[in-house]
Amino acid sequence: MSTSAQSSAETDSPTTSGASAGETVTDRLVGLNTHYAEAFTDPGMDARPVLKVAVVACMDARLDLHRALGLELGDCHTIRNAGGVVTDDVLRSLTISQRALGTRSIILIHHTNCGMESLTEGFRQELELEVGQRPAWAVEAYTDADQDVRQSMQRVRTSPFLLHKDDVRGFVFDVTTGKLREILPVS
Repeated sequence: MSTSAQSSAETDSPTTSGASAGETVTDRLVGLNTHYAEAFTDPGMDARPVLKVAVVACMDARLDLHRALGLELGDCHTIRNAGGVVTDDVLRSLTISQRALGTRSIILIHHTNCGMESLTEGFRQELELEVGQRPAWAVEAYTDADQDVRQSMQRVRTSPFLLHKDDVRGFVFDVTTGKLREILPVS
């Protein structure tokens, strides 16, 4: 399936270009899965990543992590969220990844032009005013991707739940060049 940028009028609608009237994006994707499943064969893998690596990255649709890192199906665990920030839930996933499924290395990836750079913790207050309840979670917004990668590396390295912390590396992915730039931890 190929995708392309859509105008704001198209993105405000639950349908996609080329979709029939009344068909939602989800309907289209489920239909595409039917075609995928027809040719699908069980790859014979289990849940343990072949490369014993977990990648934590932003959910931004511009990041094609498998292609950017040369990964194949089954190579890694991929954990994504807004900003690629190491939160309690990311630590939960990393702990399960290491302790139950054998990963040893952790790669953290933020990126340039991230939407998290334009948010503040005030977003939670806006939600509270709108819906009458403040979210329990922090926004984890940031203005400096490099510094936030360092903070995320520190959260991983200080977690008592993770067994393997010797191969934790952080990067910023440039969305215009496709290149990774390594961020060194604070000494």
